[in-house]
Amino acid sequence: MVNNEVNILTIIIPCFNEEEVIFETAKEITSILTQLIKNQKISKKSRILFVDDGSRDNTWSCIESLNDSNKYVSGIKFSRNFGHQNALIAGLTMVEQSTSIAITIDADLQDDINIIPKMVDEYLEGADVVYGVRNNRKTDTWFKKYSAETFYKLMEHFGVKMVYNHADYRLMSKRAIHALLKYRERNLFLRGIVPLVGYPSAKVYYMRKERYAGKSKYPLKKMLNFAFDGISSFSLAPIRIIMYLGFASIILSIALMVYTLIQRFLGNTTTGWPSLMISIWFLGGVQLTSLSIIGEYIGKVFTEVKQRPRYQIEKTVNSKTQIDMTTKKASLTGQKIS
Repeated sequence: MVNNEVNILTIIIPCFNEEEVIFETAKEITSILTQLIKNQKISKKSRILFVDDGSRDNTWSCIESLNDSNKYVSGIKFSRNFGHQNALIAGLTMVEQSTSIAITIDADLQDDINIIPKMVDEYLEGADVVYGVRNNRKTDTWFKKYSAETFYKLMEHFGVKMVYNHADYRLMSKRAIHALLKYRERNLFLRGIVPLVGYPSAKVYYMRKERYAGKSKYPLKKMLNFAFDGISSFSLAPIRIIMYLGFASIILSIALMVYTLIQRFLGNTTTGWPSLMISIWFLGGVQLTSLSIIGEYIGKVFTEVKQRPRYQIEKTVNSKTQIDMTTKKASLTGQKIS
């Protein structure tokens, strides 16, 4: 018999301008939560935690309304937009002491919530981390599909351990959360950090759906920045590529010098600017690219050494099933508890 009163589940949902979908999201996830409680898989103290990442619409008002009408709903409101990854970390930090397991999922209902019971079953069978993994990319555009595949292959080539076709839909046990929060870097890329935690893991596969409503919060520019952040946060390969490129340039220069001397002795040389201009543009491009990559790493070091807070919490609302919202951590982040 499972001791369901021990297994407190918190479903963490980061939100940024999600007023169009948040009520439906709360309704569907509440249905899954009550089903698990009825089946005695989880505690009646389980809850849903929305993290408002500085939304500019009525997302927070919706969360407050849900808190009044839904006994499972609690919420955190950031003082401004701090980013999706920081929203996830904030949620995990707030529930670390008061929950047994946490599931992180986006608010847009693209990830199949019907696999949550399977995730819980995997946890009950001994898995500390359960990854929600897409079994296809039929809902993606051609560009997004192949750019994502290229990204995963690049990360693997650079030696970064990631779960293929997994985003941030996952279950984590209390000890896995505790281990994850020991990673203090500000340049967060949780898809790469979570596998470093270790502990037994499992995968649950699902088909991703279209957004229920609203627009994607990851346009092309943001996706590219996120991908490069992931590469530069976990691998020194780009720096090494610069070194190899430098060696290749030296070898090419020596080869051109030998070729020029041979042509000079053969009397085949003519005065002209094409070769000179090509060399200047080539070396200039190499230098600018190299400086940009090195600058990216220096920028990350600059961000880390300042040790600025990952987020600031303006206020919270607590669910009626919740005993404690870790007020100690709340005071450390300067939040106001309503």
